[in-house]
Amino acid sequence: MGLIERSETGATRERGTSGGERRHVTATRYVTVLCPDWPVVAWGIPLEEPAAVFVANRVVACSPGARRDGVAVGQRRRDAQGRCPDLAILEQDIDREARLFEPVAGALTDITPEVEVSGPGVVGFPTLGPSKFFGGDVALSEKIAETLAPILGDRGNLYLGIADGMFGSRLAAKTSAQVGEFAGESTPIIVDAGGSAGFLAGFGVSELELPDLADVLMRLGLRTLGDFAALHQNDVVDRFGAEGRLAHRLAKGIDQFPPNLRKPAADLAATWWFDPPTERIDTCAFAAKALADELNRSLNDRGLACIRVAIEAETENGEEFSRLWRHEGTLSAAALAERARWQMDGWLHQARMGHASAGNNPDAGVGSAIARLSLIPDEVVPATGRQLGFWGGRAERADDVSRAVARIQGILGAESVRVPEWSGGRGPAEQIRLIPAAAVDLGEPRDGADPNHIAQPWPGQIPPPSPSQIGSEWGRIDLLSNRGEPVAVTGRGELVGSPQLMVIGGDEVEVDRWAGPWPADERWWDPAAHRRRARMQVVLEDGTAHLLVTEQQQWTIEATY
Repeated sequence: MGLIERSETGATRERGTSGGERRHVTATRYVTVLCPDWPVVAWGIPLEEPAAVFVANRVVACSPGARRDGVAVGQRRRDAQGRCPDLAILEQDIDREARLFEPVAGALTDITPEVEVSGPGVVGFPTLGPSKFFGGDVALSEKIAETLAPILGDRGNLYLGIADGMFGSRLAAKTSAQVGEFAGESTPIIVDAGGSAGFLAGFGVSELELPDLADVLMRLGLRTLGDFAALHQNDVVDRFGAEGRLAHRLAKGIDQFPPNLRKPAADLAATWWFDPPTERIDTCAFAAKALADELNRSLNDRGLACIRVAIEAETENGEEFSRLWRHEGTLSAAALAERARWQMDGWLHQARMGHASAGNNPDAGVGSAIARLSLIPDEVVPATGRQLGFWGGRAERADDVSRAVARIQGILGAESVRVPEWSGGRGPAEQIRLIPAAAVDLGEPRDGADPNHIAQPWPGQIPPPSPSQIGSEWGRIDLLSNRGEPVAVTGRGELVGSPQLMVIGGDEVEVDRWAGPWPADERWWDPAAHRRRARMQVVLEDGTAHLLVTEQQQWTIEATY
């Protein structure tokens, strides 16, 4: 018979009489507050108006008004505009989103000091103490809604999910958002204690947000989290390693990392004193970057990685402010600097806008210049590290590139550096897209960097050589025949007129040689996304070569050789 010890976090540990130890860790009860439309809310656009936020010409968030017209997350920009011609096009501004989300996180500190911000629009905290204080999970959810209602007003909807573990609560909040969109009201989803595994069983393995692992599981016939959770842990580790073990824990409704896995040493805190105190965000961002590098080096020296960081600030008047930021993976130096910049910008912005009220809510915003900034690793885990190449070389250069990119991201933001990725398409403008460098590991090989990873055939694809420039500053051009008449392509793909002159920006340039046209009838099965166009290659008298495309009898330059 062993001795059972229970910690405050809910973890149990069984010690056998033989001296061995078996650890059984249960998930921490957690609440997630989700605002899926926050990227649109941050721009101040009413949600009834059709609007969408784009990254790399893909929809990442859209308003309810846009969703009613058929716009959905993941759509291409042209497809979204085809479904909703009045759609307001917005570019993602994460700094703005994080800055304006601070009042939401600050208001929740009236309920508990353990508020954790995962990102703009996502915040949560453990429910153990607050749930007991307010009389249960239902009463806690009502208190949260009551607290946040005056903060948001009619600018957006917040959805709540309570479950065992952060992963379960996140999906519960996501389910609440889906139900609320259909029902027209926000109803919290509260999963009974111990019921997270059953709640998660019906979700697809894509919810793990591990595309490679999800693809293998799908091909093995394991399509749901319940199917994956039913596997024995030893079999999962043998086949998928450490990544599979963590994913298996999530599928079973257990936290990815055990709570309080390892308490960081007190001397790991990195602190910057401003002399003189400052109210400038660029000065704070510079300090945050230096502190993040220092903290990251200290953690690496001890073989640790941070998953939750406390950002603290002290004003010249002695006021102290603190906020917790959590990451589902581990926080790199760039991620630490980015979150510190977001938090400082949020506090300073509230002070400038007059939202700070030190007497009512000390965390609402700073009221004077910042004198101290500290980054404190609140929760750490063993670092997995990076395996270098046998002879060094390439891996070392990759680390140099990663550090340089991290420095730029720390100063300009996560979206400031982008890397190309091959995608399917017929024209050169469709074959490559730019994605944030923060979304990939620059030190590891990527399928998207190799054009051969696209297995699907693209009939009518423009053959090599590839052009040197995509797009053109001229926009629409005119292609004329020797009679001065516009050159056109019929519905049967036949050329009307022989290209003789091309008018670019008012200047006429004689066409020396040309080839084509190559018609393409794309997505004929989807009336909203159907496109008919034709391409042609021309060599001008001055020696320049262009790839032209015509659509709806309008010629444009798609690429230049």
